Amino acid sequence: MNTKEISRNGRGTSEGNENGRSRSGGNRNIVNRTIKTRGLSDRKSDFLLVTLCVVILVIIAYPLYYVLIASVSDPYEVYAGKTFLLPSGFTMKGYQAVFADDGIITGYLNSIRYTVIGTLYSVAMIYLTAYPLSNRDMPGRKFFSIFFIITMYFGGGLIPTYLVVKNTGLINNMGALFLPGGVAVGNMIIARNYFEHSIPGEMMEAAEIDGASKWEIFIRIIIPLSKAIMAVMVVFSMVAYWNDWFTALIYLPGAEKAPLPLVLRGILIKSTTSASQAGMVSGGYAELNKLTELIKFASITVAAAPMLVVYPFVQKYFDKGFMAGAVKG
Repeated sequence: MNTKEISRNGRGTSEGNENGRSRSGGNRNIVNRTIKTRGLSDRKSDFLLVTLCVVILVIIAYPLYYVLIASVSDPYEVYAGKTFLLPSGFTMKGYQAVFADDGIITGYLNSIRYTVIGTLYSVAMIYLTAYPLSNRDMPGRKFFSIFFIITMYFGGGLIPTYLVVKNTGLINNMGALFLPGGVAVGNMIIARNYFEHSIPGEMMEAAEIDGASKWEIFIRIIIPLSKAIMAVMVVFSMVAYWNDWFTALIYLPGAEKAPLPLVLRGILIKSTTSASQAGMVSGGYAELNKLTELIKFASITVAAAPMLVVYPFVQKYFDKGFMAGAVKG
């Protein structure tokens, strides 16, 4: 190879290197512009999402806040629209009237007892029905699934249900609150989908190969791995039992067994304006009407407070379990 060829090859190599560097530099510029464009888009989308979440939060949370400030405000100030953000005409007469009733403490204790026992029973029944139905090899799985779904849309009605409860001796018995409807089919379907799609089938097959029975698999694998969906079932059941007053009104005639919502209903009915009541209250009809409105707002706050306190502690499990259990199956 002569000197000319070497110099020509050297120039070619250097030109190739320069072209390579220019291409790589151009590619980096394109990538940088793309990253910058995407970063700007991400910031915009983040801003829109945060704004949307704030708007939704205000829409959901403000009614609760409004009820709270209205319960300690003068009702006429509330009607005049002066309690948009802060209480106006501060008063605690509503809460005083609510807690002055002798049945309020009994109602709280009854509601706690019914909610705890009913929730434990309902969650246990949901697990005992959802786990077998999540097994694809179960004989009659489709039949039983359809049978449960039918009960979501068709019922016997109030009178036949009352007669069944009466003939089983559950009238004026705590069991009437949760035994007839202990299995919430919608919740059971969510739990079944969770067991079927979120717990690896290979794990259960390995346990069967090792000699574990279905019951041992349920106790040692299904329950420990389903804490998230269990939190969802607990929250749903707790809210349902805590707010249930109609079932107690029908099946628990005794005032000593009334849950909190039924006690608050009775307090509200007692405070309803009438000619005889207006004459016994200082200030007459106007004062009694103000007291009635205060009791309405105070009753809502007193009834909702326990659930609002409990929910933040299970919220992370609730979100995870609900999304996992909502998988279509």
